[in-house]
Amino acid sequence: MSLTINIYYTGTNGNARKFAEEMTTSWLVDKIRAEEWNEKYEYFFPMDDPETVLLIDRWKDKEALDIHHKSEMMKEIAELRDKYHLHMKVEMFHEA
Repeated sequence: MSLTINIYYTGTNGNARKFAEEMTTSWLVDKIRAEEWNEKYEYFFPMDDPETVLLIDRWKDKEALDIHHKSEMMKEIAELRDKYHLHMKVEMFHEA
């Protein structure tokens, strides 16, 4: 059963997009996508909100997500979130 997480990162002055760009150029996105149980990790930009970035993140199951959350990458992601002063809104969906 897959677990999909929508994370809305919101900031000011284009910081959400800068965050997504740095996640990509720093190779963090590639490392996350290479994790064994990651099924999707993609950023999208809402047309009606230039200060928000949507991350769609899908994992094999809750256990896989928990393993990811304990990884060293999470510290790096948190540091980037702080650097760009972002707020998060999270939605989770279980898929059969």
